[in-house]
Amino acid sequence: MKHERALLGAASVAVFLTLWEGLTRGWWTEHLRVSQIFVSSPSAIAVAFYRMFFVTGEIWNDLRVSSLEYAVGFFLAVVVGIPLGLAAGWYPRLHYVVEPFLSALSATPQVAFLPLLIAWVGIGLWSKVTVIVLLAVLPITISAQAAVKTVDAGLLKVARSFGSSEWQIFRDIIVPSAVPFLLAGLRLAVGRAMIGVVVGELYAATAGVGFMIHLAGSSFQTDKVFVGVIVIAASGLVLIEVLRRIERRVEAWRPRVGAAA
Repeated sequence: MKHERALLGAASVAVFLTLWEGLTRGWWTEHLRVSQIFVSSPSAIAVAFYRMFFVTGEIWNDLRVSSLEYAVGFFLAVVVGIPLGLAAGWYPRLHYVVEPFLSALSATPQVAFLPLLIAWVGIGLWSKVTVIVLLAVLPITISAQAAVKTVDAGLLKVARSFGSSEWQIFRDIIVPSAVPFLLAGLRLAVGRAMIGVVVGELYAATAGVGFMIHLAGSSFQTDKVFVGVIVIAASGLVLIEVLRRIERRVEAWRPRVGAAA
């Protein structure tokens, strides 16, 4: 069935929301009724969503702050991670140099650096940006490094047999071959960067969606908490879907031995 996936997904979400609403309103039985103070309800969340976006507009400044932090941090992670990963995959000596640091960062929760970052740069933009970079740069770098190592040896042999320089091989074979892997790394980095935004704003911020979630949670405004969570989840899903569509389109760029032959 052409639309089976969409229909089943919509039906499952509708059933879930109905059960949730019923539990908070006691539709099924009063003994199973759950207080909206702790879990809110879909209808209350929808009202809070509408009010925060279209009546008071209070969330727009938080979105602006979080978007700026995310954009700067993700951009810097891409600028650092892709060249570093490609170079480390192509040059073994550079790989030996950076591997201890990549392994140490992979084994360490990056949010543990947050107290130090606050002490070094304060609670402004750059403390959150640095956390985002630390979280997002790893999957990008590791994916880029792995992409170089998986390039078809036959393509490299053919290129060298025709006298291609190292730069030509890197530009015409390594980079196109790495594109699908890079996009996969970017998809992983999207979620990690979202975590960096929220965690950074929970501990060191005066504005932002994470700060709004923390403020609403401390005053038991669970409807606002869910609005913040939904905004973050929806933003991440949109970015991941965009990257997934790009990934499907550029898969054709990946060089093949047969095509080269």
